[in-house]
Amino acid sequence: MGNETSKPDFSDVRGGVKSTAPDAPPKADFSDVKSQVSSTADAATTYTVVAGDSLSKIAKHFYGSANAWKRIFDANRDQLTDPDRIQPGQTLKIPAQS
Repeated sequence: MGNETSKPDFSDVRGGVKSTAPDAPPKADFSDVKSQVSSTADAATTYTVVAGDSLSKIAKHFYGSANAWKRIFDANRDQLTDPDRIQPGQTLKIPAQS
């Protein structure tokens, strides 16, 4: 008991952090960024019929084969009842080539 050592005095120690790293750049402001997604995979191509057109002629133009006329006809059944009766000025949906 007579051999007591004094305890260290830390009462004047102050905390703090210092770094030699450069200051961080300001955070980017993305508040005005607008998002948009687009794809040509499912984009609806349309064609406006002109005098002298037929589904076979349109198919030849878009698909390289006049025999593909049925694809156009099937895609436009909402407005076509007969593949031989298309009218100038009609807008037809042209399905993507698969």
